[in-house]
Amino acid sequence: MPLYKKESLEDLRGRVDLVEVISSHIKLQRAGAYYKALCPFHEEKSPSFIVQPGNPHYHCYGCGAHGDAISFLMNHLHFSFVEAVETLAERFGVILLTSKEEISSGKRVLKEVLDKAARFYHYYLLHTEEGHYGLRYLYNRGIDLDFIRTFQFGYAPKTPALFQKWMKEQKVVEEDLLDTGLVKIDSQGRKRDFFTDRVLIPLHDVTSAVIGFTARKICEETFGPKYINTPETPLFKKSRVLFALSYSRKRIAKEKRAIVVEGQIDALRLIHCGFNFVVASQGTAFTQEHANELIQLGVRQVYLAFDSDEAGGEAAVKVGDLFQKKGIEALVVLLPDKGDPDSILRDQGPKVWQNLLDSAIDYLTFLVQKFSKNLSLSNPSQKNELIQMISDKVRMWDQPLMVHESLKKLARLTQVPEQMLVQNTSIPPIFTQTSSRLSKVDIDPDRILEADFLRLLFLFAKSQPNLLSIAKTNLTVEHFYLSSTKRLYQQYLDHPEMDLLSFTIDLENPEDQILLSEILAKKVNPEKVVESFVYTVQKILDRQWMAKREEIKRKMLQQDSSEENLSNLAKQFDQIKNERPKVVCPLQKTENNKTSLEITQDFNSPI
Repeated sequence: MPLYKKESLEDLRGRVDLVEVISSHIKLQRAGAYYKALCPFHEEKSPSFIVQPGNPHYHCYGCGAHGDAISFLMNHLHFSFVEAVETLAERFGVILLTSKEEISSGKRVLKEVLDKAARFYHYYLLHTEEGHYGLRYLYNRGIDLDFIRTFQFGYAPKTPALFQKWMKEQKVVEEDLLDTGLVKIDSQGRKRDFFTDRVLIPLHDVTSAVIGFTARKICEETFGPKYINTPETPLFKKSRVLFALSYSRKRIAKEKRAIVVEGQIDALRLIHCGFNFVVASQGTAFTQEHANELIQLGVRQVYLAFDSDEAGGEAAVKVGDLFQKKGIEALVVLLPDKGDPDSILRDQGPKVWQNLLDSAIDYLTFLVQKFSKNLSLSNPSQKNELIQMISDKVRMWDQPLMVHESLKKLARLTQVPEQMLVQNTSIPPIFTQTSSRLSKVDIDPDRILEADFLRLLFLFAKSQPNLLSIAKTNLTVEHFYLSSTKRLYQQYLDHPEMDLLSFTIDLENPEDQILLSEILAKKVNPEKVVESFVYTVQKILDRQWMAKREEIKRKMLQQDSSEENLSNLAKQFDQIKNERPKVVCPLQKTENNKTSLEITQDFNSPI
């Protein structure tokens, strides 16, 4: 995370209008001097979520959720801290300065340039004779005017330098055109438009700002492949961008499910027809990085809607494995021959598509059906080959319980005894390679552990008030080894009401600023936060408990220890060994004045 200067963050804090931010995402109703709404963080029938003009914090009297604009974006839309800060800075016109005196408004300028380009291409498509050539192509594909305007389709002209001339009239400098990838320098040193004679679709980031374009040629004579994207720029990283996520992010985060398709028009058609929980890769193979983007949004279930041909089947095998290995349920939507989401929705309508979603099959069943097409299950050798192929894939997944249960299901699907597949399953050992050929990497387990604790506390204590109670009940500053961690924890204990932006502004020590930037740069899956926090607290308690045991063992090994001292030390060791600390979870009062704290796992099992 960049180390933003205090002046920038203070400027941001003073300009943010919480009512404006929240009203962009949920419906607020005026109620006297404040606004109320149905809380986005829990199910309720009457509004208890309150926002007051001039107050930088919201509060829910139903579930206790409390926070500022940054915590709202982080909890509601699953933004990272940096994404939330930069989103608010762009929205309220704040230039963020880093500690290195570098102006981080550079990205904002590039986004403004790309927004102007999107408006130029869109206008050229709709209002020029040359653009109407692209318009006819879209109409022939069943893409109407409403669809075109909704997603701001555009057309890049053939006419050389026409685009550059218009952008120059808009006071856009050549350097920015090069930095956005809109203009390239050819082998002869001439500046040429990157997109020519193609239909364009704008690409957006999490803030819905344009960060690039994807383009399709509509004439075989046009140079280059059928599809091209904006080249890699400071804004656009093809391997990380999920197409259409800007339209679908909110619903995906709310419903914990997503549809993954191959085609970009497929994704946009689904969104246009109300299935706005869909994404597609950006013209590349769907990678683990893409999957992680959805996993970090909290998805529990993904529908894979790929073409019914061999390539689509292979893609479903690969992408399904990326999610299953992380414990996310993958369902495969079986499309008719030569059918895709776009044509199905155009020709048969949303109800037929919904029926296809409802009848999607689980990933293991799909694997058995796909791989058994060319094998005979009545043939022992071929049946063994099939089971070995699938079970080997399953055993590579990260979640032991997922592996165990999936092997049991595979046994049922292939009609073999469960013991044959399950009896040898175990959690794979973790090997540490110490080869001298590897470059040295300094990993501080204490820093990682303490950072994990603070990350959960800082990000979720406002929405999960019992986290602070658990922390204060079990840990003091002396439980931490790092001086920066000690200071950050003490400052939080002293000012638990402080929001993250104010907390960051108040930090004076550069080491503390660096550690906080590391803590907030990493996204956290909001599922089972309390359980994860209890687990981390238990590890910190265990660390201190084990350190005490090791200290006594060290004293016992000293040569000058008398028999009496050894006897006393042995008694101390046995006493401490049998007194492993356990996390105390104080019960919190709910809106019904009842006390509860649901912990579904035992984190106090013996070591």
